[in-house]
Amino acid sequence: MALSIGVDVGGTKIAAGVVDDDGQVLQTVRCDSPAANRRAIIDTITTVVRRLHEDFPDAATVGIGAAGMVSSDRNTMAHGTNLDWTGMRIGDVVSEGVGLPVVVENDANAFGWAEARFGAARGKRNALIVAIGTGVGGAIIVDGHLLRGAAGFGGEIGHITVVPGGRPCGCGLRGCLERYSAGTALGVNGWELAQFRPAYAARIIELSGGDPEHISGKAVTAAAREGDPAALECYEQLTRWLGVGLADMCALLDPEVIVIAGGLAEAGDILLAPARKAFAANLTAGTYRPTIPVVLAEGGQEAGLVGAADLARQP
Repeated sequence: MALSIGVDVGGTKIAAGVVDDDGQVLQTVRCDSPAANRRAIIDTITTVVRRLHEDFPDAATVGIGAAGMVSSDRNTMAHGTNLDWTGMRIGDVVSEGVGLPVVVENDANAFGWAEARFGAARGKRNALIVAIGTGVGGAIIVDGHLLRGAAGFGGEIGHITVVPGGRPCGCGLRGCLERYSAGTALGVNGWELAQFRPAYAARIIELSGGDPEHISGKAVTAAAREGDPAALECYEQLTRWLGVGLADMCALLDPEVIVIAGGLAEAGDILLAPARKAFAANLTAGTYRPTIPVVLAEGGQEAGLVGAADLARQP
């Protein structure tokens, strides 16, 4: 049994675990992430890996999943997004501290790989995994392999353009999918209704503390669970663009399955039902091709570290 240590590095938390060949997590360690200090981040990762390796000395590899664009060397953070380590050769630095080979992967790639190997896309050779939370990320599996691209920047699903010249995005461009289909977009949809149709959006406003200027995606989801028509309309708007984005990706990739993950996936059928409808309406040659199911992820909160650990075992 080849054991591997996976580390999932977030803006607020770091989770690490020992993972076996079957994707089972044998032990975990969780701690706060000192996101503002790159040296402190590295020291924290090194500490948790050493702790796990002491208990499982047979663990032979380490995989780190982190937000940002990771170079094709699976070592260098070419562009960090929410952590201060752009340009750092993370793999080399951590490897020196723990005495094990270390690879670095984009966090969405790590999560998606776990779904492909052990979750909702297991057994499929071609899959699209889309994580919808504060932003939109994803992983692309082609012929059983994770697609990284020539420079390691492949799979940035959230930054395909769905509305040319649309809402500004943190990446510097406009009209990206994540500006219309992420949890933040859900809040924007609710805010627009609160401004222009406050009576219609009354329940959303109430669940946002009564302040129409501060509408949250969580409040919209809570209202949608109650069947509130304004909140359900917010989801309809979000999934209309999500369907367009998924259909565009399928025109290029032709996957066997689409897996929806991330915080917004917790809304279940409130998200999934209209997303499936919008996807089917926009899919090229939809009536002539095999059905592409759109399903929810199965991996849970540990999928990121599981995927990172397993990718460290891959050549």
